[in-house]
Amino acid sequence: MNQSRNGRRMAAWLAFAITIAVLASASTAFKGPQENQLQSYADVAEVAMPSVVNISADKMVEQNFQHPFMRDPFFRRFFEMPDDETHRGNERVSRSLGSGVLISSDGYIITNNHVVQGAEKIRVVFHEEREYTAEIIGTDPSTDIALIKIEADDLPAIAMSDSDLLRVGDQVMAIGNPFGVGQTVTMGIVSAIGRTIGLIDYEDLIQTDASINPGNSGGALVDMQGRLVGMNAAILSRSGGSQGVGFAIPAKMINRIVESLKADGEVHRAYLGVLPQEVTQAMADYYQMERPRGVLVAQVNDDTPAQKAGLNEGDIILSVDGKEIKNPSTLRNVISLSEVGHKAQLKVLRDGKVKDFTVRLEKFPEADLIADQVSPEGDQEDETLDGVSVTELTNRMRAMGRLAEDLNGLLVTSVQPTSNAARAGLTKGDVIQEIGDREVSTLKEFKQALGRDKDRPIWMRVFKPAQDRSIFLAVER
Repeated sequence: MNQSRNGRRMAAWLAFAITIAVLASASTAFKGPQENQLQSYADVAEVAMPSVVNISADKMVEQNFQHPFMRDPFFRRFFEMPDDETHRGNERVSRSLGSGVLISSDGYIITNNHVVQGAEKIRVVFHEEREYTAEIIGTDPSTDIALIKIEADDLPAIAMSDSDLLRVGDQVMAIGNPFGVGQTVTMGIVSAIGRTIGLIDYEDLIQTDASINPGNSGGALVDMQGRLVGMNAAILSRSGGSQGVGFAIPAKMINRIVESLKADGEVHRAYLGVLPQEVTQAMADYYQMERPRGVLVAQVNDDTPAQKAGLNEGDIILSVDGKEIKNPSTLRNVISLSEVGHKAQLKVLRDGKVKDFTVRLEKFPEADLIADQVSPEGDQEDETLDGVSVTELTNRMRAMGRLAEDLNGLLVTSVQPTSNAARAGLTKGDVIQEIGDREVSTLKEFKQALGRDKDRPIWMRVFKPAQDRSIFLAVER
């Protein structure tokens, strides 16, 4: 009896001890923030703010308008607002405000090209009120990047980060001089990467919901270690103020442009020599791909790196140097940021097989802007599909339409607005040159070509007179 009672007592004491241990552990686990833990973003701001400067640029103008709260030239351009000006006798001086980031201890500063473009005098003011006069080393309007320099040493240059490692959802801080009120920080996350919004020629923008306002142009976008991941460049807004859709130029692009501006005062870009076209779902179905990926080579220009390497029209470029190519803009950015003379490794889909190509990139010809332009059209439809009429092309039609004498194909005479062809982008006046891998110049050839591969979308090569070039189109049956 005593042994049984003792056993129960031991079990009770053991249960009590375990309960006390669990409660103690839980108390330790759920303690509030410790005194040495980060309780604000002040440490990040303290690291990065000394490297961000305010920029004031004086420009000579002829007209007189005043918009004191819209001094940032990007916003004047975006919202079609004129310059803010003051008078000096008969002269009118426009003063624009922006921001910049110190990237080296000997005085090199990056900012947006639109902040300093056309400036006769540039003043740089540091966070602690030191002021310098800057000179322009070089600008690149195609990426909206400018490099300026002040004469000083031992300056607090910002640390750079690899923007390729950014992920959607990462925390970032934007630093700049909004509305000219003084240096300001705002917090947010990376909303998207690789954005193109059509404001500059070469875009691979970081989208963020960190507030970016007039005057922030050229300021820093930093990670939680205070390292530069991008330079604030633009916002999309209905009101002119921040609505949580801001954009920054990634650090990787900045580094490439700055290297060229430092060395030569201008940017030397590589080029491939193709007309890239976005791959639609219909095209992916035609190529029997699981999903749209890569870019279609709609045209290979003569005597270009692409032609010399053996690329053909109809190829689909899947990757360059291991980087996945998602759209024509991605291809342009990857190629243009490569060094002239670089041997790029391309993976290309041809005839259902992935092939490897090595392309030695050459300097982009300044007078020839044909290569690497983005102008994809939609899909197209034919005689067996509703809503489209075609006729054989005659010499008289060629003369009336100012078409080349050697252009062969079928002229599209009408397209119903509600048809699949119209939604795809086929328009009256287009010339259908090929269907599948067959040239078509008669109605008989046209109908025979349409009768092939009925389980796949119809693949066409179409000449667009308005664009003076041919593109590929894929149409669901």
